[in-house]
Amino acid sequence: MSIDQVRKRYEAAGQGHLLQFWPTLSQSERSLLLAQLDALDIERVNRIYKKAISGEQAAAQNAGKDAIEPLPEDAADSVIGLPGKESEWRAVGLQAIARGEVGVLLMAGGQGTRLGSSAPKGCYDIGLPSHKSLFQYQAERIARLQTVAEEQSGKTAGSVVIPWYVMTSGPTRRETEDFFKKHSYFGLSPENVVFFEQGTLPCLTMDGKVILETPSRVAVAPDGNGGLYAALRAPLANAKKTVLSDLAQRKVQFVHAYCVDNCLVRVADPVFLGYCINKQADCAAKVVPKASPTEAVGVVARRGNKFSVVEYSEISQEQAERRDLKTGELAFRAGNIANHFYTTAFLDGVEAFEDELAFHIARKKIPFVDSHGATVKPSKPNGMKLEMFVFDVFPFTKRFAVLEVARNEEFSPLKNAPGTGSDDPGTSRRDLLAQHKRFLEHAGAKVVEGADIELSPLVTYAGEGLAPVKGKKLARSGMVESVEELDALV
Repeated sequence: MSIDQVRKRYEAAGQGHLLQFWPTLSQSERSLLLAQLDALDIERVNRIYKKAISGEQAAAQNAGKDAIEPLPEDAADSVIGLPGKESEWRAVGLQAIARGEVGVLLMAGGQGTRLGSSAPKGCYDIGLPSHKSLFQYQAERIARLQTVAEEQSGKTAGSVVIPWYVMTSGPTRRETEDFFKKHSYFGLSPENVVFFEQGTLPCLTMDGKVILETPSRVAVAPDGNGGLYAALRAPLANAKKTVLSDLAQRKVQFVHAYCVDNCLVRVADPVFLGYCINKQADCAAKVVPKASPTEAVGVVARRGNKFSVVEYSEISQEQAERRDLKTGELAFRAGNIANHFYTTAFLDGVEAFEDELAFHIARKKIPFVDSHGATVKPSKPNGMKLEMFVFDVFPFTKRFAVLEVARNEEFSPLKNAPGTGSDDPGTSRRDLLAQHKRFLEHAGAKVVEGADIELSPLVTYAGEGLAPVKGKKLARSGMVESVEELDALV
């Protein structure tokens, strides 16, 4: 598109200021700006801004009008204290995996900025004896689960595949791919690891004007983890296909989606899959019990007659402290951990209602250029970033389900700087090693106090395969890549 065409289009959209520095730009700067503006759907940006503003106003006006209620009993189950059900669900999930019906979506667009690292968060080493990254742990869990499914179904080694779809962001795309290549995809076949990128949206002033970061570049930001749904339809790099078409080609019917920063995540968890398949859910959430009434975490609940994630700030103190009369547990206890199940049919259908999803507004301090082209770093919020959340689809789900799992077995997020004492590398490492100790003791071993033993995910996915340790006393710390190596720790 020519500069005259772009100028006309942007002026009609009320965004003509983006070309204010055009006369002063070099040829290369003009080419970059023109390409960015040509690729940007400015009319859609204007629509999103208006819908986000109206949605925020409507939410403020309706605050308290839609009754917030706990999950109904028929929509939620728990694995806590129910080993019989868990075994049944695991069998169903493993059968689906063995048939090649399961895929995995990883949301991995974030950088480890708060951890003191500019690298993708999945590259982070939480300080385990093995020094394996989060990416490696998750890859090896996939590899182990493929083996377990083969053994359970009597299939030949290497015949079961769980494709892994890794969603990056613009800043993390290249480094993520390079990290996987450097580590030979952690033993997985490269053709079964598919990288794709979440979208971006321009940053806006409070009155909806697109912000220039430099005279020749628009300020943009990722469109939130809810950008997953649109990204599934976007063409893959160097390929005439999308994630959705690749899922269809592989005949995948069920998808597990999760965030990269949880060291305890059970990737493609057969228990969760089997539960959702049995419930005939088209979308589901895995949750953990809230640690306390005041824990600052969103909960899965009912808003009006629809399922939703309700932020902790939206729940009154009385609601937060409310107890279930039968069990004595918190009524609003289903802590959201961004761990979801979908059918591929549901993911295919999101586009039909996507325009009904309002983007959320995050008001931020966004650097910009003034009328003279000088960079200004504001001291207070001057603009907004628009984002969608992955759980925004819950109210549109026809068959929704929730599975509660034990926090100490499945959720230890990595969010804060080392030494914080909460959700940091130290707590992640502690929680993972404590789980490995439980695996060994459940299998009949005695682990001496102070012995930190790391079990490779290639040895066990969730505590299975450890029968040879029964009766052994393990007194030394270390990491093991096979059950036989445990003998060195006796």
